[in-house]
Amino acid sequence: MLSYEAARAKVIEIVHARTSAPAATENIEFAENPSRVLGRILAEELIADRNYPPFDRSTRDGFAVRAADAVRPGVRLRLIGESRAGHAFAGQMEAGACVQIMTGAPLPRGANAVVMQEDTAVEGDSVVFERGVRAGQHYVLEGQETRVGESVVGRGKRLGYAELAMAAQVGRSSVLVAKKPRVAILSTGDEVISVGQLPQRFQIRNSNSISLAAQVALAGGEPAIQGIAPDHVSELRARIEQALKADIVILTGGVSVGKYDHVEQVLKEIGVEFFFDALAIRPGRPAVFGMCHDKPVFGLPGNPVSTMVTFELLVVPAIELLGGHPPGSLHLLKAKLAHPVDEKPPLAHFVPARVSWPGGEPTVEVLHWEGSGDIGAVVRGNCFLVVHESKLRLEAGEMADILPRRGLF
Repeated sequence: MLSYEAARAKVIEIVHARTSAPAATENIEFAENPSRVLGRILAEELIADRNYPPFDRSTRDGFAVRAADAVRPGVRLRLIGESRAGHAFAGQMEAGACVQIMTGAPLPRGANAVVMQEDTAVEGDSVVFERGVRAGQHYVLEGQETRVGESVVGRGKRLGYAELAMAAQVGRSSVLVAKKPRVAILSTGDEVISVGQLPQRFQIRNSNSISLAAQVALAGGEPAIQGIAPDHVSELRARIEQALKADIVILTGGVSVGKYDHVEQVLKEIGVEFFFDALAIRPGRPAVFGMCHDKPVFGLPGNPVSTMVTFELLVVPAIELLGGHPPGSLHLLKAKLAHPVDEKPPLAHFVPARVSWPGGEPTVEVLHWEGSGDIGAVVRGNCFLVVHESKLRLEAGEMADILPRRGLF
């Protein structure tokens, strides 16, 4: 039984070693619909096509001057024109003169400072400068942000709104991105029925496939829901073999040690090489990871909260690797405990919780829950409090680790 840290590291090690070929790519136009590539992994370098800014650019509304003409407060200079965005002042800056300038406008030739409008007083065709001026103030030199030929967004970067704005700035309307890994999701169990069916008393609807598909999409994969396999070995084997046409396979349920838990047995029969089959965590202890034909295969617990937690710990790095993105560390944040916590047994615990920011300080409150089948507790929260095996009792006011729910913040 591995710690979640060791299990996550093992997934990264094995998937990286077995899937070293570059991710498949596709070129996507995004100028009319940026959401088509939002969150995708860039498979090329984006290069600046010119200097940015392409001219000396004012960062304030005010007046462009030669700094030597207005060193001391109270200087009066002649107003000889204006420079605005898209329309530069055509002449040369003269001694004893100034040019009105707008934010984003080109600095006139010969000027080397911009004075903010609020530090001046316009009197007819002249301007009085109420503060001394220093050279270089309130403008950006040509090329100070980016030089032509420089990489502005690197290969392997996840595309957010800033990266897409940069792509547009350097003249790109399409980008080469890694194809999303296709993730097959197969629920198991005779008690599981489709979402649209009316359950009998001892049946449950297939919520795991829905939550997993959403988690796959949030992590950058393409979910492929495969339905429900019953607790019968031959049919389970056929359904798993079909799922193996995808890049990653996730099975939920049937990975414990019960009489009808056949998933691990069937995986062995079809040649899956196992690397672990249990984690030292709660919820989510009976989690399986293996490889079959160089494809990652995960057997996750059937209880929904266990499924949600183990996906985040184990499956996310595999999706990132196959999608062309280096897997990051688990995104744990810190928050102050609102009340004491005392967990047993000696495992790492992931407890549904809510973090808020009263007075600007992150504070986390553990929510009442009824165990790993209680989806409602996760809905009421926005994170999981992480109680590490090395310190199971935490006092009110201590700073503790939290695992945010992906997609909420």
